[in-house]
Amino acid sequence: MSPALPEAAAEGAGRALWKSTAAFTACFAVWTIFSIIGLSIKEELGLSETQFGLLIGTPILTGSLSRLVLGVWADQFGGRRLFVLVMLLAAAATFLTSFAHSYITLLIAALGVGLAGGAFSVGVAYVSKFYPQSQQGTALGTFGAGNVGAAVTKFVAPFVVVAMGWEAVAQIWAVALAVMAFVFLLLTKEDPGRFARQRGVRAVPSAAAQLAVLRNLQVWRFSLYYFFVFGAFVALALWLPRYLVGVYDLDIKTAGMLAAFYSIPASLFRIYGGRLSDRYGARAVLYWTFGVSVLCTFMLSYPPTTYIIEGIAGPITFSTSMGLVPFVVTIFVLGFFMSLGKAAVFKHIPVYYPNHVGAVGGLVGMIGGLGGFVLPLAFGMLNDLTGVWTSSFALLFLLVSTAFLWMHLTIRRMENAAARAGQAEPTPELPEMIGMGEPGASIPPRAGAIKDWRPEDRKFWEGTGRPVARRNLWISTYCLLLSFAVWMVWSVVVSRLPAVGFAFDTGQLFWLAALPGLSGATLRIFYSFLVPVFGGRLWTTVSTASLLIPAFGIGYAIQTPDTPFLIFLVLALLCGFGGGNFASSMSNISFFFPKREKGNALALNAGLGNLGVSLMQFLVPMVTTLGLFGALGGGPQVTADGEQVWMQYAGFVWVPMIIAGTLAAWFGMNDILCAKASFAEQAPIFRRMHTWLMCWLYTGTFGTFIGMSAGFPLLSRMVFPEVNALNYAFLGPLVGAVSRAATGWVADKYGGARVTFWVFVAQIVAIAGMIWFLNLGSFLGFFAMVLFLFFASGVGNASTFQMVPGIMRIEIDRTAANLPPPERRKQAERESAAIIGFTSAIAAYGAFYIPRAYGSSIDATGSANAALWAFGIFYVTCAALTWWVYSGPRGILRTTERGAVPQPVTA
Repeated sequence: MSPALPEAAAEGAGRALWKSTAAFTACFAVWTIFSIIGLSIKEELGLSETQFGLLIGTPILTGSLSRLVLGVWADQFGGRRLFVLVMLLAAAATFLTSFAHSYITLLIAALGVGLAGGAFSVGVAYVSKFYPQSQQGTALGTFGAGNVGAAVTKFVAPFVVVAMGWEAVAQIWAVALAVMAFVFLLLTKEDPGRFARQRGVRAVPSAAAQLAVLRNLQVWRFSLYYFFVFGAFVALALWLPRYLVGVYDLDIKTAGMLAAFYSIPASLFRIYGGRLSDRYGARAVLYWTFGVSVLCTFMLSYPPTTYIIEGIAGPITFSTSMGLVPFVVTIFVLGFFMSLGKAAVFKHIPVYYPNHVGAVGGLVGMIGGLGGFVLPLAFGMLNDLTGVWTSSFALLFLLVSTAFLWMHLTIRRMENAAARAGQAEPTPELPEMIGMGEPGASIPPRAGAIKDWRPEDRKFWEGTGRPVARRNLWISTYCLLLSFAVWMVWSVVVSRLPAVGFAFDTGQLFWLAALPGLSGATLRIFYSFLVPVFGGRLWTTVSTASLLIPAFGIGYAIQTPDTPFLIFLVLALLCGFGGGNFASSMSNISFFFPKREKGNALALNAGLGNLGVSLMQFLVPMVTTLGLFGALGGGPQVTADGEQVWMQYAGFVWVPMIIAGTLAAWFGMNDILCAKASFAEQAPIFRRMHTWLMCWLYTGTFGTFIGMSAGFPLLSRMVFPEVNALNYAFLGPLVGAVSRAATGWVADKYGGARVTFWVFVAQIVAIAGMIWFLNLGSFLGFFAMVLFLFFASGVGNASTFQMVPGIMRIEIDRTAANLPPPERRKQAERESAAIIGFTSAIAAYGAFYIPRAYGSSIDATGSANAALWAFGIFYVTCAALTWWVYSGPRGILRTTERGAVPQPVTA
């Protein structure tokens, strides 16, 4: 058994790490040189796509195959001098490449250039000897960031090719690598393992002993993972310039710079991936890497397609394709997650195989490097066979899906085996490593959720609970803000569709404004029960990521007036993903805070989340007229008065924000294990009368807010066509969101039922004012009443939710008096969270029925008065119900809200 690695890094570790990273950057720049000079060679020699793929892949083949041997030698004799030797040999081969001008001689020269790629396994063995296990992920992630050398080549080499020819690139890169070799030799020292061998403390292991460890199955499974995260990275780094030139007709300089836009995140963020692997474990990082990569490669693999639908009046034709900006954004995201995955794979090698880092790392690196050889060749062959450019990404989609499925099935099998054996301890981050590795290797435990959560305990809350709860609150609020923005985006978009050539009638436009409310409200019914089932962290992450589907879809579909109305109906329904998120967000946050702060916390989460509507109604009109990315995001549309607009940015502008929110939710939020519950445990709320009464009341407050947000822009355009209401539409949701966030304390102090009653009185006054000023034809008066209605609904949104925990405490004490106080408290909190989510689901139908009521009223009577009168009568019923059941003399909350202190429930 080998001695344990030291807890602190060895002397000179920092210098060895950064000098090795710089040397590996130079090696990688040389290793991928054919991705640029190969384009000139292809044109000069008239190569086919398959010949071109073989040429750019040959250096990758040599670099991959040499990694295993070089890794073993690095473990046996030390990595420093071997690193220098490899760089000098690669530099010589690169210089000689400039004198090769036939296809055969270029292939032979490329074999020698590939030695630069073999330096990776030498560097891994060398750097790992300086660091303890707890820092291996960060150290090797930093070293692996030398992949950025590919970006250096793509940025600089095209300009050298244009100015001096491809031969000059080979000569300059060779000289630079030779200089780096001598600098590395002068500024670094031998690794601690070599000193130990020189003193006789450790014997030099034989090659057979080094290779014996490769019999372990998990080493080959790691190799499969690395075949995608590294092999596909190298393949795309080589292939993207050719792809961009062929698909988007770019020149070589622009194609090289955009390809570097992929290479940089796929390299530098490997450092961050190492830190994440050290902190959260490689399992979580790999799950995210494969999951996002499946989504990205699927989107990239979808070819430009023309659809023909046999309509009633004849064929309906429309086309879909990915523009340059969406392509670059998607490839950036793919590169980012692949960089995290590269670090996650190599996190475990020095932990499980501290004496065989070179051999194991060499094999894994070799298999990964072979991906960089095989895949470009396969890309070229697929192009020749299918004639479809996106076939390369279809191959990557199949590859990552296979790796993802194999990893997940292995993990589930190990977890089930542990459960059958009655093992209470969680499985390691990568369960396939159970019982594997060298003797004495410590298996890192799997990161878990919060098991002990007692917010009603003031000491626990002040010392531990509040910081965690606040972090989850702010991340949840940001994600909810994006959800509301995507949910309500059609309220602005529909008002501009006729101006850019879409021949939709008034009824169709109101349907597009209303359908997100219908689907969002329906999804809320299901979402409200999913947080206790799946956990708040996982569900917030998944639900936020789902917003990418309508965001991309709107951006693609809105660029051509030929897109049929059916496609817009589907996209409007998909925007309901944003509406559904509210129920799960509120349900999740309610678990984190004590009752005395629950009202304010829910008000902040919902109120600031509601700001997404105002943000969207302010931001979308601005970004669609500025053309932030010019023609790169697709061409502009020209309105009837000659104005240029880029309506696609109504969808695309949210994409980077959604990606940031998804990452923040996964890495920043927590699950509370005691909040886990099945649907059956939440089902009793359907038998409680108060569930349905609160649905009625919350429809009067939140249904008003979200319905007016969806319907007001189009309504004002219909009844006041002389006013550009889009300039003011964002003010209503802004007032409603701010009033909700700022008045949660009012309900906590004076009682939710008392505040809710007066809210409905105010809403009745607001509706009467809207009818009055509408009949007078005064937009200013009408708009003032609309703002007053938004303000009142915001206050009521906070106060109605504040009522729910108090109602359920009383109801559970009445119906389950035989349960111990802690069990009654837990059941009350569980049902309160479910009711909050379910009532929000029912109330969200306001986003559907209010726009539809306006549209029906205008179609039937020529005015919106009939709809407004119906709303006023509804508010009268809400006020009467609140007074009779909750706040009046016979109301169940009157005693607790008028100063009497209920008996505390002690844990």
